[in-house]
Amino acid sequence: MVSAYHQAIVKFLDTIQRTQGPALERAAQTMFASLKAGGVVHVFGSGHSHAVAEEAFHRAGGLVPINAIQEPFLTPLTPPALSGELERLPGLARLILDCHDLRPGEVLVVVSNSGINAVPVEVALEGKARGLTVIAVTSLNHSRAVPPRQPNGKHLFEVADIVLDTCGEPGDAAVAYPGFAARVGPTSLLTGAYLINSLTCRVVELFLAEDLTPPVYRSANLPGGDEHNRMLEAKYRGRIRGL
Repeated sequence: MVSAYHQAIVKFLDTIQRTQGPALERAAQTMFASLKAGGVVHVFGSGHSHAVAEEAFHRAGGLVPINAIQEPFLTPLTPPALSGELERLPGLARLILDCHDLRPGEVLVVVSNSGINAVPVEVALEGKARGLTVIAVTSLNHSRAVPPRQPNGKHLFEVADIVLDTCGEPGDAAVAYPGFAARVGPTSLLTGAYLINSLTCRVVELFLAEDLTPPVYRSANLPGGDEHNRMLEAKYRGRIRGL
């Protein structure tokens, strides 16, 4: 039996494949140019979107020069009654970014499915003010259906330089059942991870096209993985939190 959730996910992935090619290419070219020049890509996500941001970080098959801007108090690791309110708090983004080494010419990926809360929108604005190119991973359908909570009245997609659309529905959950008002089966995690990994693959292709070795993690659970990874990480130590 093909589940209703399977059908929903396949539909959204097909829509992404049809519509997001130009934005993915532009994002990949921007990331590649920055990485080739020695830069680091910074990724941020709050709420459940932190899991999409983490997909890019310290991942077998992923890029090494990725700095995850992750604060537990903005994720479900902190009780949602608190973390949900903090995500809406104006002024917090600047304090968070001050703890990271963000440099002009680098790339900042901001993940927020709704794109309406103060912290992700202000992270994007702060990143641009510091000379970074901001790539948003967000649902345009959701964002356009609801008003922003950021004081200047902007959604994430309105302030980012490049927008990658997860093509999800308002409210994220995509599966409806007759006689049941609520929807189930959120899609933003899978579609967001698909966009992140599509971006990674294209960046690697651009490295290879110029006969350059892509800085890619190997699995630490395979022979030689630890040694390979430590060699690559040495170049970025001090730039990536946790190394």
